[in-house]
Amino acid sequence: MHDFLIAFLGGLLLGIAVVGYLYVHGRIAGISGLIGQVLNPTTMFKTPAIWFLLGLITVPFIYGLFVQPEIELNASPLMMVVAGVLVGFGTRLGSGCTSGHGICGISRLSKRSIVATMSFMFAGFVTVYMIRHITGAF
Repeated sequence: MHDFLIAFLGGLLLGIAVVGYLYVHGRIAGISGLIGQVLNPTTMFKTPAIWFLLGLITVPFIYGLFVQPEIELNASPLMMVVAGVLVGFGTRLGSGCTSGHGICGISRLSKRSIVATMSFMFAGFVTVYMIRHITGAF
């Protein structure tokens, strides 16, 4: 039950942050779009996205200090780099990331985001099934 409560509160806080960002700044809080704003030389110092991204980066470390001090990673650094490159490629291919489509797009009832999120989820289900049941890796 404790894990459920933590996940529920995390989702609630994420939803509040996304809605707050939309109403305060009039922008969608999709992570790839925010990173694009921060890395763009013309908007780098003019965007509030840096504060949103810094919060996403620092809060897990603060959480780890007080709640769950150990996080176990079962992937090699090479696999994490490959996964990051594939996610970046998919983000460009799908015109947005999972957070942009799944949280922000669906909440606005965007048909494109609903289809994109269904595609992400289906690909994830198939991947997990293949890795766990066909290759027996985990």
